[in-house]
Amino acid sequence: MIVVMDLRATEEQVEAVNNRLEELGFKTHFIRGVERLVIGAIGDRKQILNSGIEVMPGVEKLVPIMKPFKLVSRDVKPENTVIKVKDCNIGAKEITVIAGPCAVESREQLMKTALLVAGAGARAIRGGTYKPRTSPYSFQGMEEEGLQLLAEAGRETGLATITEVIDEISLGVAINYVDIIQIGARNMQNFQLLKAAGRISKPVVLKRGLSATIEEWLMAAEYIMSEGNYNVILCERGIRTFENYTRNTLDLSAVPLIKQLSHLPVIVDPSHATGEWRLVPPLSKGAVACGADGLLIEVHPDPVKALCDGPQSLTPENFRLLMKELRPVAHAVGRDI
Repeated sequence: MIVVMDLRATEEQVEAVNNRLEELGFKTHFIRGVERLVIGAIGDRKQILNSGIEVMPGVEKLVPIMKPFKLVSRDVKPENTVIKVKDCNIGAKEITVIAGPCAVESREQLMKTALLVAGAGARAIRGGTYKPRTSPYSFQGMEEEGLQLLAEAGRETGLATITEVIDEISLGVAINYVDIIQIGARNMQNFQLLKAAGRISKPVVLKRGLSATIEEWLMAAEYIMSEGNYNVILCERGIRTFENYTRNTLDLSAVPLIKQLSHLPVIVDPSHATGEWRLVPPLSKGAVACGADGLLIEVHPDPVKALCDGPQSLTPENFRLLMKELRPVAHAVGRDI
């Protein structure tokens, strides 16, 4: 249930409604939109209907939310959420491009990539520091040393920084270095990690699970928001199907569908979706045309020598070309890049 407050409601009236909800045993969440303030109330719906809250001063109406995801729902917040990080406004008119290597391998590799992607128009640099790999013998990442390099790259270029965490320990370390936390596909339903991410103040990119439905993905975001962190960015990165010509099948239909269901920004990762660098440019354009708020693209100065995922990484030259080709597509749908 959400309690929609009148635009003219005073802070005292809002506080009185919140106190009454808490007296009834509800867990409350304040969501301030451009046009209204709503109080999300999680609890027994029957109890709130008989509580007299609807006639309290400052209350406009009570609205039941029938979907299993509440705070994520566009019913709670009709306008799009915009998440601000440094020069990024993720979810605004300008499409945010996040680019960088799959893994931080060295200072030289990362700094070279950061300068190149910044020069081409990227707003944030990505770099894996904790790598959840299928094989225990594969490169597992530079961990805290890699985080230190990411922080340095952010300072040198002004780019926002993002890295993936794999558990609560890595989350506790990463928040000291980077601007945005990423929870990968394999951890989309790691509920303890989701709840821990909900207790931090930094934005969280939540990737769709390998075989997750739209509802399961949104419910994972609900876990984060229910703990108090409303800065969630959803990332479509392909789902596992019977097709074997690509690593995964990129579900671009998820972008406009999520936009109908939720107010949260949606970005797309075409690199992990396909595993093939030649498919990244056309799918990036398709994602922008579908309404994506951003792209997460792997770029490596020398993909042949990459320690992981070289075949899906763009060279700096190909990335610059892609950025140039994306601009007319963005303008065609009323966006900037």
